[in-house]
Amino acid sequence: MLFDIRTIVGALLACYGLIVLVTGLTYDAAEQEAKTGGIDINQWTGIGMLIAAAVFFTWVRLRPVQVPPTPPENEKPAE
Repeated sequence: MLFDIRTIVGALLACYGLIVLVTGLTYDAAEQEAKTGGIDINQWTGIGMLIAAAVFFTWVRLRPVQVPPTPPENEKPAE
C-alpha cells in the first residue's frame, strides 16, 4: 500500500496543496487579485488539491491492491 501510485500521487497533491494554501492565506497582493477578478486563486487551488489528495487516500483505503496468490512450487497449476 505504501508504494501504490495512488498513495504517491495523494501525498504529492497534499504537499503542494498545503504549500499553495499557506501561500494563499499569507501572501496578499492587490495586483494578483486584480488578475483573477478579486478571487484568491491560491487559496482555492490549495483547497482543491487537498480535497483531491483526500479522495486519493480514501480510494487507497477503500480499494486496496489485491495481489493474486502464487501456487506452491511442488503443485501443478490447474488447467
